[in-house]
Amino acid sequence: MILVGCDLHTRKQQVALLNTDTGELSEQELFHHGDAVERFYAALPAPVTVGIESTGYSLWFHALLQRLGHTLLVGEAAKIRAMVVRKIKTDRRDARHLRDLLKDNRFPVVWIPDPPTRDLRALIKHRLRLVRIRTMVKNGLHAIALNQRLALGPSLWSRQGLAHLQALVLLPHTRRRRDDSLELLHWLNRHIDELDLHVATAAAADPATRRLMTHPGVGPLTALATVLVLGPVGRFPSSKHVVSYIGLAPAISASADKYRLGHISKQGSALLRWVLGQAAPLATRGDAALKRIYFAVLQRRGRPKAKVALARRLLIRLYVMLRDQIDYDEFCRRGRTRREGLELAGTPV
Repeated sequence: MILVGCDLHTRKQQVALLNTDTGELSEQELFHHGDAVERFYAALPAPVTVGIESTGYSLWFHALLQRLGHTLLVGEAAKIRAMVVRKIKTDRRDARHLRDLLKDNRFPVVWIPDPPTRDLRALIKHRLRLVRIRTMVKNGLHAIALNQRLALGPSLWSRQGLAHLQALVLLPHTRRRRDDSLELLHWLNRHIDELDLHVATAAAADPATRRLMTHPGVGPLTALATVLVLGPVGRFPSSKHVVSYIGLAPAISASADKYRLGHISKQGSALLRWVLGQAAPLATRGDAALKRIYFAVLQRRGRPKAKVALARRLLIRLYVMLRDQIDYDEFCRRGRTRREGLELAGTPV
């Protein structure tokens, strides 16, 4: 068996090989231009296991090894670096370190989604970027309107409001900015609507996503993003691990008798945190329990922390529904049964 520790960069990679049958060691530097990488890995006798750190811009490398039939393991970069004792860092040392972790079965593997899942993630990320661009365009148009005493608020985007905006008499460059922004806004609205149809179609085709959509405030975008980011929920032992994985858990500083909670770690999917933040206020409209939690935290800690607490609670609910394969009605029934049991036992709910 061939074990390969690969320190992967955008333009080159450093590899360290170990043949477990003969004990032979070798090292090589490969540049990504040309076909040197393809020829190198194609010449390795099977079975081959390659270990790399989690990094961006490496999908081509994933596809190459899959096409050649090699096994690719992706490790958590922070844990891999924490296992290095010496402060000296070079590409050769990093490749050897990855090879040694593979040899000693200490490689910290992370879950990597399959190509269809990555493609659906690209759909959601593309929609999110277009929405952010649309917000920038709307803010610019709103500034033009306010500078001309056209203070319509959200009504500016109605048919009558846009007519008032187009009727403004402006200087040449400001007029061009308005006209180009309106044209861009029309283009963005049309393409975002098309992407919404693709998201709805993908959500309707997945049973797990359809179950999540039974929860109030959870639409196709929120449900699909949750399923795509979490992946197989069996890899999470509890809801605490899910909250930490997404980055909604608070940072902890504990030493001896001192214990301090900080801001949320944000070490996770920024995409899912944003989606949950948008969906959580909508969920309070149809769920009385979430509404009580929101206003309780709002009075004690303020609006920003209340929104984070609400997003965290919604994430836990969606995780339980995925783990137990239940819909919202069954989730509520279990909650009522548990509360009734606690009341009979005399335990405060």
